[in-house]
Amino acid sequence: MTPEQVNLLLKFLPIDITYVDENDKVIFYNRGNNRVFPRSKGIIGREVQFCHPPKSVDMVIRIVDEFKAGTKDLAEFWFNFKGKVIHIRYFAIRDKAKNYKGVIEMSQDITDIQQLKGEKRLLDWG
Repeated sequence: MTPEQVNLLLKFLPIDITYVDENDKVIFYNRGNNRVFPRSKGIIGREVQFCHPPKSVDMVIRIVDEFKAGTKDLAEFWFNFKGKVIHIRYFAIRDKAKNYKGVIEMSQDITDIQQLKGEKRLLDWG
């Protein structure tokens, strides 16, 4: 893939992605137009605990500590926020030797997904 293609892919994913390295520094976030939690360029290089509301900091630190210790690889939450249902997942990132290399935070508005019923197998664009 070309760098342009990678950037387009990350921009149009319907999921917000933030990558925190093994030193707890934010090193990447995708810049979609409809992020659940908008990000500013100022978070790049900032320690992850300083990128969350004070009431969430203890939880963020616990997640990172468990990932670093190798006792957990996933943490997930869902809650109502501004009339939407938000699903947040944290994934531990590890290299081939299982060394901790960081965490990916993925946030998504799942309000419409939760409304799905039955099946839809045909395209109905009309």
